[in-house]
Amino acid sequence: MSANLLALGAIMLWASLAALGVALTHVPPLLLTGLALLIGSLIALPLSRFDFRQWRVPLSTLAVGVYGLFGFHFLLFMALQNAPPVQANLVNYLWPLGIVLMAPLFLPGVSLTARHVLAGLLGFAGAALAILGGRPIEPGASLWAWGYIPALMSAFIWASYSLLTKRMRAFPTAAIGTFALVSGVLALLCHAWLEPSMALTAKDLALIVLLGIGPLGGSFFLWDAALKRGDARQIGVLSFLTPLLSTLVLLAMRGEVPSLSVGLAAAMIVGAAVIATRAA
Repeated sequence: MSANLLALGAIMLWASLAALGVALTHVPPLLLTGLALLIGSLIALPLSRFDFRQWRVPLSTLAVGVYGLFGFHFLLFMALQNAPPVQANLVNYLWPLGIVLMAPLFLPGVSLTARHVLAGLLGFAGAALAILGGRPIEPGASLWAWGYIPALMSAFIWASYSLLTKRMRAFPTAAIGTFALVSGVLALLCHAWLEPSMALTAKDLALIVLLGIGPLGGSFFLWDAALKRGDARQIGVLSFLTPLLSTLVLLAMRGEVPSLSVGLAAAMIVGAAVIATRAA
């Protein structure tokens, strides 16, 4: 399977994150993240054919994996709790642009062309339009909140994690299960320290299982396989589809019709992907 198709698989799974998150807003975020990551780590069992040797990675590789999976989600949830969610989410979606623009800094022999820069900026503009829906910031809303800082940090972490995995010594994709397992345990420890405990219903557990199988589990394995096979700059631009698809899923969930701004965002993002894939 091609790298771009694997990346699109991860993106499709991430598109369901917002909808599942809306259904689980009553669950403390660190508890939600920890349980979902632990469930997601189990995907490595059939992937490795229960060969636990494929789960083993050097400590430095494990540190990068935990840096990516735990660091990204911890800072993202912190941002969403301390800044207007729409604007914080927009700042967080700088990570695809970060992958495109930072690739030459992390990957030897990779250069950045004018087409990649154009594609990255066009893709981010489309992502912004998809998230904001063409609406201005609400009157009276604060133009600054300290939560934007962790949102920016989370974007940098996911972009740099994605690029670092391409320059590290090769490791089996099944080892993502180790990253998710350790990150999930850390999230649950933080939950016990920072959040109130709560009893989960059967419906909550079912949705958390879906979250772990999909956007906080299976997506990481697809993403790693894509990065191992493909051009990080092209994959970064394709990632701008995530907020667009996420917006469409939420609209469908609410029974709403996509607006003209969403259609324009789709055209901008698809255009950016075409430009990037044709860049020399």
